[in-house]
Amino acid sequence: MSNESTGIMADGTNPQAAEIQTAAAQTPKVNVITRRELLKAGATTAAVFTIVPRHVLGGPGYAAPSNTITRAVIGTGGQGTGGHVTVNQEGAAPVTLAVCDVDKNHLQGALNKAARSCQGFTDWRRVLDMKGIDTIHIATPPHWHAIMSIAAAQTGRDVLCEKPMTKFIREAPMVAEAIERYGRVFQFNTHQRFSESSRKLRKLVASGLLGSPLTVRVSRQNGYNWKVAEWSGRKNLAPQPVPDVLDYDMWLGPAPFKPYHPHRVHGSFRGYWDYDGGGLNDMGQHYLDPVQYFLGKDDTSPVEIEAHAPEPAHHDAVGMWGWVRMTYADGTVLIIESGEWGEPGPGAGPFLEGPKGKVFGGSEGINLDKTEPAGLMDQLSKYPDPPRMLDFNQAVKTRVQPGGNARVGLRSVSLMHLANTAIRTGRKLRYDPVALRFIGDEEANRLQDVPLRAPWHL
Repeated sequence: MSNESTGIMADGTNPQAAEIQTAAAQTPKVNVITRRELLKAGATTAAVFTIVPRHVLGGPGYAAPSNTITRAVIGTGGQGTGGHVTVNQEGAAPVTLAVCDVDKNHLQGALNKAARSCQGFTDWRRVLDMKGIDTIHIATPPHWHAIMSIAAAQTGRDVLCEKPMTKFIREAPMVAEAIERYGRVFQFNTHQRFSESSRKLRKLVASGLLGSPLTVRVSRQNGYNWKVAEWSGRKNLAPQPVPDVLDYDMWLGPAPFKPYHPHRVHGSFRGYWDYDGGGLNDMGQHYLDPVQYFLGKDDTSPVEIEAHAPEPAHHDAVGMWGWVRMTYADGTVLIIESGEWGEPGPGAGPFLEGPKGKVFGGSEGINLDKTEPAGLMDQLSKYPDPPRMLDFNQAVKTRVQPGGNARVGLRSVSLMHLANTAIRTGRKLRYDPVALRFIGDEEANRLQDVPLRAPWHL
């Protein structure tokens, strides 16, 4: 499969490839000769401003290219264009150098937003051939995340990937290993573990004031909307013609071939097992990654998973579920409850509790001021603060992995995959967090180790 780029620019022109590469590489090449070096060579200050544009030199009100982290955005639907494509301001070094989407309407929207100095592609592999790109932002459906993350690392780029980090559990360690092998920085794009409330909860758990084992309830009663009905799939979809603007074969990529229907793509893809995993996968890493963090479970996973959902699960369309209960080896329990199907389950109760104390939640979310005993958080002043975490841009500059890196992402993305596997099999599962495999259940293992459609592979 070899789709070529559209070659279109934000202004509708189609420059030659050599000119595009020259423009993409121009900023870092200019920065090789600094103002100080020019002055030492005998150039006057006036000559410097004549030879080099003001924005290249940096200073008050200007960002020098050496301080500009450039990006390419692959996947320019709502989140890709809205959350990742930046406007390349006049008089400043461009940030978004390339955008890519298999839907030409989405692509044109991203080019319009970037406004200048940005090239458009319909084949993501052409993006990786460009010069001058520091980071790859991946905002495609999840069935593409692992392949693109690994390929980007292989070409020397740092990666900011939308959640969920991977489509299957088996892909997550492969991404983490590639990031480490090629010395790259990786972050999945959710930031709840960076919040002050997550830091305080981490400090509370580490203090031992709650005792153990602990129970966490990530439920509607505590302010969590799992979007179960919203991201349920449709059964028995009738095939429809593929729109001219969409390269559907490339959209499918490594996923099994299914006839085109508009509900399979563009947002509602979340309702189909081939590409995502419903509301669990959509919201799971937002909600559960900070739980892994404050529980101190970034290096492990639950060992037992039980779900309450209709049986049997549909083979194609993601459906409803009520609750999932996951238990760690030390007895810690994580309960997620949708509140959208079945009778009320174990999600009713405080957000976080142990034998010595509780932290309560409600429809507005977690309330750190509402604890039992009262004033529990005030007792934390005598305990050490958890280390601060770097965000993605800080990590790119310092070459230190950010808080939401691939290794911790491996564990948090596994939580929603473990839950969905229990929902799909309809039985209690036992899991080995070291081997990353279900124990004595090959059907469950196959659901997290699905062969990719040729010619795609990891």
